[in-house]
Amino acid sequence: MIEVPPRSAWLLLLGGLAGWLASVTLTVERFKLLTDPGYRPSCSINPILSCGSVMVTEQAAVFGFPNPLIGIAAFSVVVTLGVLSVAAVRFPRWIWGGLWLGNLLGVIFVCWLIFQSLYRINALCPYCMVVWAVITPLLAVSTGVLWNGRRGPLGILAEWRWTLVAIFFAVVLLLVFLRFQDYWMSLV
Repeated sequence: MIEVPPRSAWLLLLGGLAGWLASVTLTVERFKLLTDPGYRPSCSINPILSCGSVMVTEQAAVFGFPNPLIGIAAFSVVVTLGVLSVAAVRFPRWIWGGLWLGNLLGVIFVCWLIFQSLYRINALCPYCMVVWAVITPLLAVSTGVLWNGRRGPLGILAEWRWTLVAIFFAVVLLLVFLRFQDYWMSLV
């Protein structure tokens, strides 16, 4: 049985809530757009930050239904584990292994979505970017819970997890800047 440190428990809970809220908001916006094709989503701010442009693409429903529905289900699990972890409930290692695997799959899916947003759709969805921002820290938290203090490659991964999160953020920010630099520079 693994007891999660309080800081990690709170990060899990808050990250899960942020991802869940972004997913719910995106789902509501998507259904409004489906029922009223003239609807302008609240997250469509300018030509680049435009979730309306993103929502109507094939990539927004990879498995035949809106992607945010995956987020609602997945982040519900994260929030539940976060609440219970804040309450100092201990779970077997396999629960954390499952969370780690789910987070890893989430990071892979988010990386694919980032590529699609930047180089195929040519627009950014602000609520999607909230999910982008929370999924890697959630992976870092579950990595720390599972392997912090261990020896070997997994221990090294756990030790450097926050550095890897910082590198991920830096790379994504650089890619976003470079992809839309003409637009960003026109604002100054």
